[in-house]
Amino acid sequence: MKFRAVLAAATCLALPALAPSLAHAQPVTGPYVSLGAGTAIEIPANAGYIGDVSFRSDFGTEVHSFRNQFRPSYAGVAAAGFGFGNGFRVELGGDLIRNTFNKTDFHYQYNESGDYNPAEQASFHAYGGEEKYGPMVNAYYDFSLGLPIFPYIGAGIGYQWVKLNRDYRFPVPLNGGALLSGSASGTEGSFAYDVIAGLSYPLPTIPQLSLTAEYRFMQLTESRNYHLSPTIPNSIVEYSAFKMGQESYHMFLLGLRYQLFAPPPMAPATPAPMASPAPAAAKTYLVFFDWDKYNLTPRATQIIAEAASDSKTNSVTTLNVSGYTDTSGTPTYNQGLSERRAKAVAAKLVVDGVPASEISIHAYGETHLLVPTGPGVREPQNRRVEIVLN
Repeated sequence: MKFRAVLAAATCLALPALAPSLAHAQPVTGPYVSLGAGTAIEIPANAGYIGDVSFRSDFGTEVHSFRNQFRPSYAGVAAAGFGFGNGFRVELGGDLIRNTFNKTDFHYQYNESGDYNPAEQASFHAYGGEEKYGPMVNAYYDFSLGLPIFPYIGAGIGYQWVKLNRDYRFPVPLNGGALLSGSASGTEGSFAYDVIAGLSYPLPTIPQLSLTAEYRFMQLTESRNYHLSPTIPNSIVEYSAFKMGQESYHMFLLGLRYQLFAPPPMAPATPAPMASPAPAAAKTYLVFFDWDKYNLTPRATQIIAEAASDSKTNSVTTLNVSGYTDTSGTPTYNQGLSERRAKAVAAKLVVDGVPASEISIHAYGETHLLVPTGPGVREPQNRRVEIVLN
């Protein structure tokens, strides 16, 4: 039982951790209802162990240590839930499970002289059965694997009541050859947990309706005491109650799940916008000047002519013309000199065919040095005009 409890707890904790790493889920969105029907199989190893009870007649016979075995019978579940549209959903459900007694194994001891012999074992047919019912709160995660069916897993906790109705006859030698007989009845409860795995198949003609096939393992975690009404001729009843041990069983169910509101239609995929061609990198031309001059050298006129020509063949909309100086003059003087240099270059561009409306003139004086220097330094590369084609 401890291993099963650990397995269930690990499953509950793993659901949120595993979900992001798995495929996108079937989008169950909003409220839904579900029904399922099938069978339940009691697990023999832990099926209704009865202990803490003995019956002893004046003949010297003692009966104890019962273990029940059941025949599979019917099972049904009904639930209402809510899907979050991202694969996760939660639901509150109830179940009804019927199991029929098949036989009971028991141990007894007897000795006519009063000395007990080692325990003997026997089996007898049992009558009646038990019904389990109660609420369960379950959490699920649905997976989409690109198939018509959608697997899901889940786990939950709840409470189960077990109603017992049983008649028995023990083949135990009593005085006069009579058999020990009687009945056991009552309704007792236990906390429970379940672990669930299933498949759903959405019907193409009814998108809100899905067929489901599901397996559940359920474990009742507590033992329960029931009233015992024995009929034992010439005997002393030592106990009037017996204990049913922890029970676990498998459930196999087929069912339907109906989403109450139709899911919103999936938006059509928006085609990716065509990538715009990357803008051409701005091209820069440098025109240099002699110290304290703004007149154009022959090399300067060649560079300006080249810039004018390129601006006509590369769809240029703006030519930024920026003038600079070195730090050998005063800031005020250098500001004016840089402006005169920029205007001289702009005038030559107009002569070379560039419309004046496309030229933007800027003057920065001794700021933005191409070669960093201290004040009062004559640096030829700082005496320049930059032409930038945009």
